Amino acid sequence: MLCWKKPLFWFIGCLTLVSGLYGCGAPQPEPYVWALPDGVSPPKVPSDNPMTQAKVELGRYLFYDKRLSPNGQSSCATCHEQQRAFTDGKALPKGSTGETLLRNSMSLSNVAYASTLAWANPTLQTLERHVLVPLLSDDPIELGIAGNDQEVYAKLRKLPLYQDLFRRAFPDAETLVTLRQVVQALASFQRTILSFQSPHDRFLRGDANALSAKARAGRKLFFSDRLKCSRCHGGPDLNQSTDAKGELLQGRAAFFNNGLYNVGNKGTYPFGGQGLYEISADRKDIGRFKVPTLRNIEVTGPYMHDGSLKTLSDVIDHYAAGGRILSDGPNAGDGRQHPNKSPLVSGFSLTPEEKQQLLAFLQSLTDKTFLQNPSLGNPHNQDAPTP
Repeated sequence: MLCWKKPLFWFIGCLTLVSGLYGCGAPQPEPYVWALPDGVSPPKVPSDNPMTQAKVELGRYLFYDKRLSPNGQSSCATCHEQQRAFTDGKALPKGSTGETLLRNSMSLSNVAYASTLAWANPTLQTLERHVLVPLLSDDPIELGIAGNDQEVYAKLRKLPLYQDLFRRAFPDAETLVTLRQVVQALASFQRTILSFQSPHDRFLRGDANALSAKARAGRKLFFSDRLKCSRCHGGPDLNQSTDAKGELLQGRAAFFNNGLYNVGNKGTYPFGGQGLYEISADRKDIGRFKVPTLRNIEVTGPYMHDGSLKTLSDVIDHYAAGGRILSDGPNAGDGRQHPNKSPLVSGFSLTPEEKQQLLAFLQSLTDKTFLQNPSLGNPHNQDAPTP
């Protein structure tokens, strides 16, 4: 459309009538349409990275593509498998070069609603910032783009698939396939990793039959003053911590030492896993970690920041004991006596029947629709995890 050859009123018409175009030619990407249950608001989205369907689609392709690691060995999905609620079933994952990473792969269930996005770094509060960690970290290496970024981008630019996906996602960009574009697309896709169809969700929306009698009894225990589980695992995603008055805890106060370690009974944690202390250098932060979501917790083991508890039964036993005792090995010590341990981890007693009820409630947080949602799966080749 050669708008410049038309009269002035026609040119103005181009700008107003065709508001969905950049200039007079490039189609504007369609906004992403949230599919959320009644009463659930969309997550916050940065103004400089608005959600579009094209960016989400591009982000899904990148999330599952091993070409995003220079040696072609890993993708985001390597550590975040859909059938495991975007975790990997390992105590500690490995990066693209085989190095063991320092933290258990955290679930991405409803990650768009999380206030912080790492086990022990309260400064990572947006998906755009957090995506840079696996892309660029080099100690240890995760995907390993740092220093190899141009090689990675060049590989993607050669592919007709990505030429089309990047052009549709960023139609006005002079250069396609840049770090900023990769980050924005991955963050956009991750905002769509949404889970709201568990039996417990349906129960809260009025389906009285969604939970078994055993799960309902376990729910009552979970929210009781006796166990205090909901003081650390409250809110819609069961990952928000509150004080005794029910006020939401923010910042450093929302990270907890749960008595997992007390190496040598000297108030320390294993090297590389000391929580907020590694950022603050304040000994009061040793062992303080983020409270993870309990959505889909049944399929996200092993548990804790280092994957050192294998089963949900082990997790319940840990909290019932008020912490963990390691009687031998390099990390031996009585975690119950750690000076930084949260007073909420005070221990409790459960009968065998009550423990099974609590487990039944935790299992009711599993959203099988989410674990099998094709819109979140691998778009390259459904017969293989990654291309």
